[in-house]
Amino acid sequence: MSDPISVSDELKAKDKDKDKDKDPYEINIFEPGMISFSRSQGGVFQGVVEGKVYEELILFRIFPFQYNTQYISVRNSKSEEIGVIRDIDQLDEESRAEVDKELQLRYFLPLVTRIDSIKQKADMWIWELQTNLGQTRIVMRNLHEHMQYPSLNRIILTDINGKRCEIRDYSSLDIQSRNKLKDVL
Repeated sequence: MSDPISVSDELKAKDKDKDKDKDPYEINIFEPGMISFSRSQGGVFQGVVEGKVYEELILFRIFPFQYNTQYISVRNSKSEEIGVIRDIDQLDEESRAEVDKELQLRYFLPLVTRIDSIKQKADMWIWELQTNLGQTRIVMRNLHEHMQYPSLNRIILTDINGKRCEIRDYSSLDIQSRNKLKDVL
């Protein structure tokens, strides 16, 4: 019978050898059945990835403006990438809910529901907006550097302090909001 400590050390040594042989630029796309995610009692996002337990995991969208639920980078607590989730819709229900919640916390982005005004004062553009989370103000030094267009009707507004809001589909805004937006585009 072998000593459990030496077996454990052998497994760790094999894992290190396995990591040495791994191409650092190779992308590991997870098979949906090989990963599961949950939240600890303390609220830390955690999971089991390809049989290995991680007490803390970090998520990043690889293409944050193009894909909300696809191509999600899963990283350990040292921010080293473990692999990529192709699409969270392929995960089990609990994992999908926890991944979605974690992404919402990381990428907090209020949705603009109405544009009250867009005014230029001196060299600043001041936007008064209604969002799904209440009224807010966005201040920009110039429009071209602080407005991004990730898709046809979607606009991301970023102010000089890094605060962001999203106009998910400007064609769905009321006519007054669309006219104010057209005046500055």
